[in-house]
Amino acid sequence: MIRVKRSGGTKPAAMEANDRKSSGLTDYRSYTLSPRQRVATLLVGGGCCFLIGYIFFHSWLISLILVSGAAYAPKYWTGYLLRKRREALGLHFKQALYSLSSSLAAGRSVENGFREAIEDLQLLYPGNSSDMITELSIICTRMEYGQPIEEALLNFSERAGLEDISNFADVFTICKRSGGDLVEVIRRTSTIISEKLEISQEIGVMIAQKRFEAKAMSAAPLFFLVFMEFSSPDYMRPMHSGIGLIISFFALALFALCFWLMMRIMNIRV
Repeated sequence: MIRVKRSGGTKPAAMEANDRKSSGLTDYRSYTLSPRQRVATLLVGGGCCFLIGYIFFHSWLISLILVSGAAYAPKYWTGYLLRKRREALGLHFKQALYSLSSSLAAGRSVENGFREAIEDLQLLYPGNSSDMITELSIICTRMEYGQPIEEALLNFSERAGLEDISNFADVFTICKRSGGDLVEVIRRTSTIISEKLEISQEIGVMIAQKRFEAKAMSAAPLFFLVFMEFSSPDYMRPMHSGIGLIISFFALALFALCFWLMMRIMNIRV
């Protein structure tokens, strides 16, 4: 795919982030939890850490110490929400391209095609709940103020940080400046993105069962310990004092390592 060399001086990443923040535009390469989300994540993470610690050690003190592991919960939840948001943005971008391609094929201008795409997405996602609707509205507003559409697209692609959007913005800019066939470019781009998403969905279906098995295997040791505590408390009592606590500590460390490895193995991206 042809890339356009973007003019202008380079800024440090921190300065660019500050510029985007001050302009009120969303940077889809990062995600910031709200204070309520952060508190809720810490509470849930702390509760899980305390529960796991008590299952392994049967000690309130050790369980409270393990609650400090909840400090990593916001980072994990932030990554999860960011990944979901970027996946949704890529899917909605594909749908916007379908609408834009249909509008251009019907003889509408590029500017009107983007406005039609907003209306089509609003039918699919009522209430303007889609990030793509917001970004298309920003692009249309910039066009109304006289900014070239290619500059608005390039700005969006920089903030999105998605390869499909960046490639489309670069090729669109080249076609707009050189007089290329925009209808064919948008049609081909939407086809390529659609095929890529279909492959991603097929892979997701194939590994969905393995992910469920990985989660079941991760929960099995916890359920087994709870079962042993209720069925044979005398048998488990030596594990809650003396050398048993050391054995439980290494068992918990091995459990955490196995869980981390399984999550890494199951984290397959296209």
